[in-house]
Amino acid sequence: MKLKNILLVVNDIDRSKKFYHDLFGLEVLTNFGGNVILTEGLVLQDKSIWEQLIGQESVQGHADAELYFEENDLDAFQERLKKHPDAVSYLNPLMEHTWGQRVIRIYDPDRHVIEIGEALDHVVRRLCKDGMSPEQTAEKTGLPLDQVKGICGL
Repeated sequence: MKLKNILLVVNDIDRSKKFYHDLFGLEVLTNFGGNVILTEGLVLQDKSIWEQLIGQESVQGHADAELYFEENDLDAFQERLKKHPDAVSYLNPLMEHTWGQRVIRIYDPDRHVIEIGEALDHVVRRLCKDGMSPEQTAEKTGLPLDQVKGICGL
């Protein structure tokens, strides 16, 4: 068995398609009207159709799950967020976790949580470049020392 898609229930398919295209570069693969399959396996489902399918009302936006994207140039991505024609709502502005990874958490138009974070190999290279020893980097990131050395080319 393999995971094929992630489905998000949305109020406005067109608005959501534009949001995911403009900010994340996702393209429409298949458009069934009230159900749209985007690249990377993301599916958008019209809320009214979803509720008919499951036979009950759905509740959105309770921050109990998130979509995770990786982007190593978070400063440029943050500028893209600022320039987006619709105001983007933040759960967490740009921050750095204790393990060194920088992330931003935003809401999509239907209040689904999206995290955009640096890839861990990028974090390791950044920390090594900033002068941390491989041992310090391994301790900070929680990655094995051999893996850190491999990423840093040591």
